[in-house]
Amino acid sequence: MSKTGKKYQSASSQIEAGRRYSIKDAIELLKKMPQPKFDQSVELHLKLGIDMTQANQQVRGSVMLPYGTGKVKKIAVFCGEEKAKEAKEAGASLVGGEELIKQIGQTGKCDFEVAIATPEMMKKMASIAKILGQKGLMPNPKTETITNDIGKTIKEMNTGKINYRVDDSGNIHQIVGKLSFDTEKLQKNIEVLLEAIKHAKPSGVKGTYIRNVVLTTTMGPGVPLAI
Repeated sequence: MSKTGKKYQSASSQIEAGRRYSIKDAIELLKKMPQPKFDQSVELHLKLGIDMTQANQQVRGSVMLPYGTGKVKKIAVFCGEEKAKEAKEAGASLVGGEELIKQIGQTGKCDFEVAIATPEMMKKMASIAKILGQKGLMPNPKTETITNDIGKTIKEMNTGKINYRVDDSGNIHQIVGKLSFDTEKLQKNIEVLLEAIKHAKPSGVKGTYIRNVVLTTTMGPGVPLAI
């Protein structure tokens, strides 16, 4: 059985058993807990009451966090030569067309966090759709990652726009900022994300849609939220 460290145990002991915290109180509690020597990310974890066997209950979308996540993403852009310069100047980590598609198809490696593609590249990407899909990286209209406005999309991704999606267990895990952010900024980011997920509720969902919400840090315990 694995043992948790003293800092984790100390942090966990500060969470009141059975209590569900307001967003503000949860953030302030996380800030008071023992900290490692780096600026931790703050993460929101949600358990949704959706039927994962139903294709129309796959929750995903994009939203602009007003204060960003404090992290620059590794972005891959699939485009032709006419858009390559625009993508590179905007800050894309990886830019390519058919050669990049072929490389991913042969190796299965995807060393990036977001994939953006121009509309004409989508048919060519069919051969790697399964590889990207399994990693949640396939460009999709719902996340606005299929576009001809490459420069604008990259800049939005690196200044606060995030893509969220439910995993195979019906959960959403999303970074909402850094612990060094002001409480008010973190709170606003969380409220905006929660509102977006609420609006993304599939029409076929029965019963409670958002079953559980926890706020945590990279290495800390989860604080239950009252939503």
